[in-house]
Amino acid sequence: MVGLRDIEAAREVLRGIVVDTPVETSRWLSDLTGAPVALKCENLQRTGSFKSRGAYVRISRLSAEERAAGVVAASAGNHAQGVALAAQMLGIKARVFMPEGAPIPKEKATRGYGAEVVFAGAHLGDALAAAQEYAAETGAVLIHPFDHPDVVAGQGTVALEILERVPDVRTVVVPTGGGGLLAGIALAVKAVDPTIRVVGVQAEAAAAFPGSLAAGRPVGLERMATMADGIAVGLPGDLTFAAVRDHVDEIRTVSEESLSRALLALLERAKMVVEPAGAAGVAALLDDPGAFGDRTVVVLSGGNIDPLLLGKVIGHGLTAAGRYLTFDVTIRDAPGGLATLLGEISGAGANVVEVVHARHSPSLALDMVQVHLQLETRSEEHATRVLAHLRERGYRISE
Repeated sequence: MVGLRDIEAAREVLRGIVVDTPVETSRWLSDLTGAPVALKCENLQRTGSFKSRGAYVRISRLSAEERAAGVVAASAGNHAQGVALAAQMLGIKARVFMPEGAPIPKEKATRGYGAEVVFAGAHLGDALAAAQEYAAETGAVLIHPFDHPDVVAGQGTVALEILERVPDVRTVVVPTGGGGLLAGIALAVKAVDPTIRVVGVQAEAAAAFPGSLAAGRPVGLERMATMADGIAVGLPGDLTFAAVRDHVDEIRTVSEESLSRALLALLERAKMVVEPAGAAGVAALLDDPGAFGDRTVVVLSGGNIDPLLLGKVIGHGLTAAGRYLTFDVTIRDAPGGLATLLGEISGAGANVVEVVHARHSPSLALDMVQVHLQLETRSEEHATRVLAHLRERGYRISE
């Protein structure tokens, strides 16, 4: 098992290589939870995530013979960039297997750091199998995304920075996929102060740890479906599972809607661009503000998000937060009917984003028309008031 000395040694390896990222006080989250909250901004790290820490420590410790054989990795994007940058800095050839559909910016950045990119399979497990096969065939060294002592030690350096910046921290909340970051942070934190609470957060649709912990061993998921590709890992590693089992206080899960709300809130309130995986910890706080106690630090684990996905997630987040209201309303097909409806909406304080007329439907009477509307509202409460106002005016609404 990795110890505090290993993590401290990893920090020496990383001096001048990675950024000691900021720990920013979050007033809006502090107000929400009723206790101080700070954000550890690994989205501002080199390559846009914490992954460059573990990757560099692991690769820097290869022998001359191993370096000559090159390295290979499997990743949906963040580990890929960390491996590519570390290999470039150390003058080592790198090949990275990525699942089909990996975010384009992550692929392009990985190539930009000099690595060869090969697509393999639909999920990270498929890409990892391809990387393992390539390593066996060529002798290249597999740089595992989370299940290696050097990788865990490198990720654990995040905790040392947190403890220096917030020495009286009582809870650390960590986005979690395969568990490398969570394991490293928990091992460091508990070695310094066992009373500090460590909470891991997984995407509900890709949460391998709850079932694994219940079974007492790593158990793979049959399927995953989440926008949080950075934590979409179907099977914990042996090393990370043991560390999480023995040193982590709780694993929580968050929905896709919660991830969207958190990403949107970080954009609006913290002015932080964070990918869905990186926003998982904040999503947990938004879901249950009173559950984390005094003086919490939430790790924003990454900021590498495809701009197209960002646009979709913002829209999804606005809907989840009650800021977009979508519904159908049936009105008479008569002059002024639509104008009257829009006037009622305006009077209720909502803004029309989209309106679509549908005259031809077997379910409509000849003198009726269905209007599909998307409105911008201020909150869930405001959206409820808008619908109530329209129903009071006699409109038939289907949501």
